[in-house]
Amino acid sequence: MALLAIEHVQLALPLGREDDARIFYTGVLGLPEVPKPEDLARRGGCWFETDGVKLHLGVEDDFRPARKAHVALVVTNLDALLAGARAAGCETVDPAPFQTWRQAYVYDPFGNRLELLEAL
Repeated sequence: MALLAIEHVQLALPLGREDDARIFYTGVLGLPEVPKPEDLARRGGCWFETDGVKLHLGVEDDFRPARKAHVALVVTNLDALLAGARAAGCETVDPAPFQTWRQAYVYDPFGNRLELLEAL
């Protein structure tokens, strides 16, 4: 047995905040939304996917943001992405060197932390 890949990552969002998720994940991060399967769509939430990144957001009744736990996303043009996030009112942490990366953080509209990594 061997683990081969992460198929997707799911984060939580508060009930009724899907439009805010769309503004951030599509508008700021550039991830296109994909339709959820019909049997899952009635639960709320939304999915954002490219060929290499799949982030699913599910409604959590007793929502608490993931302020420490996070997904790390490899990006290009980190400075422009952070500038767009700041312009949209998102909390960010400035880039710093980390091993072979420039590392920064951005928080989605619900307070979930996302790590952003750009190759040095």
